[in-house]
Amino acid sequence: MSQTITQPDNTRIVLDKTPDYRDSYANSVQVRLSIWDFRLIFGTLDQTAADEVNIENFQGIYLSPQQAKALHSILGQNIQQYEQSFGEISLDAPQAPRPNTSNFN
Repeated sequence: MSQTITQPDNTRIVLDKTPDYRDSYANSVQVRLSIWDFRLIFGTLDQTAADEVNIENFQGIYLSPQQAKALHSILGQNIQQYEQSFGEISLDAPQAPRPNTSNFN
């Protein structure tokens, strides 16, 4: 199944999915870089104990510096649109509910 996008200059962009295309969820992204490229490593994070976090990495993607900068720009634009629609995104850790320690004797 293809999707076609027409740019303002009438350039047509055809988006196709390869047979091995998949959608995945990641709540962990590590960034590694070298002089030649950026490597994004996607995974799922699970806090297994108060003092331990387990990350299962499932995909590494290499980007050229130019493509990484373009991604930075488009992500910034999309975050700005999201926050205008839904409110500011907080990076503070959510507070877990505290257990009730009252004694009822």
